[in-house]
Amino acid sequence: MEEASGDRRGAAVGPLAGVRVLELGGIGPGPFAGMLLADLGAEVVRVDRPGEKGVGGPADVLGRGKRSVVLDLKSAGGVGALLGLVERADVLIEGFRPGVTERLGVGPHTCLARNSRLVYGRMTGWGQDGPLAASAGHDITYIAVSGALGAIGEADGPPQIPLNLVGDFGGGGCYLVIGVLAALHNAARTGRGQVVDAAIVDGTAHLLASTYAKLARDEWTDERGVNRFDGGWPFYAVYGTKDGRHVAVGALEPKFYRALVELLGLDVNPAHQHDRSGWPELRRLLTERFAERTRDEWAALFEGTDACVAPVLSLTEAASHPHLTARTSLFTRAGVLQPAAAPRFSVTPARAGSPAPAVGADTRGVLREWGVEDIAPAEPT
Repeated sequence: MEEASGDRRGAAVGPLAGVRVLELGGIGPGPFAGMLLADLGAEVVRVDRPGEKGVGGPADVLGRGKRSVVLDLKSAGGVGALLGLVERADVLIEGFRPGVTERLGVGPHTCLARNSRLVYGRMTGWGQDGPLAASAGHDITYIAVSGALGAIGEADGPPQIPLNLVGDFGGGGCYLVIGVLAALHNAARTGRGQVVDAAIVDGTAHLLASTYAKLARDEWTDERGVNRFDGGWPFYAVYGTKDGRHVAVGALEPKFYRALVELLGLDVNPAHQHDRSGWPELRRLLTERFAERTRDEWAALFEGTDACVAPVLSLTEAASHPHLTARTSLFTRAGVLQPAAAPRFSVTPARAGSPAPAVGADTRGVLREWGVEDIAPAEPT
């Protein structure tokens, strides 16, 4: 669905309307967190470095709904301007390695001294302390150490990389936003800000809470590809279809499993669903049956049933799925397919902001509106 968008940067809409956020420019989970806060109505100002390239425009989805100022934080003028903005902000988020903002003169101690109500959100992979805190890393290394990567994949194959959804954006950006919102609530109640240490390793481990619970109850084996949610159970797995595509099967509960075998016409007794001795044969039957028709033929057969079978769609195919279309879960703006704001609110609707601005496009405007014009930004725009 194509969306016609007006200028929504700084618009007073969404549950976070009136909240001012400074985002020190970076990559990955930090900008994602800033986008999410902007979608929820916060006024998000991205602080970019002089000469920064490759951001801005409709394709910079993580930059939507924000404004951009350019400040040289290696100069006294740039640091002074940022601290002036800090005095008027509610939140600052940054994604540098531990100690970098302190060396620049804009660390949490300095910023909280200027604004005691400030929520200072720090996004890293390893956290602010620990043996690896100063080490480089990426999503794949963080989820490897957290245990998540080793649990994903087939039993006889290597771990499978779940894009960078589990680490960067699930265990990272989302947990930064959760921490920021909790700290904002506390600041509103007590008048006191604080530092939020959001580490991808911590968030990813936290996402595994249910898995650890199953492990403790002997409902999970510490091996991949043999468990309930990792493809180890034949009625919760992915199967190839006649056209080389795939369907996803999630018929865990007895009534769903019964609907599955009935619609497939399998000669099996649904009462024996959890008889593991029969699972190799069941998997063979499912594999052979799904290979008899195309993905979309199976999708049409199972549509609206309780068998819990769905077509495995590509990113672009998902945009045309009737359910996602009805909810406008994805939309196209200026030729760029992207997700709509989430979650949804009954009174203060969230919505995707306008396309990301060019680097520094709002420097003078933000400084003027926030009342720090008298402080030289070092590179005025």
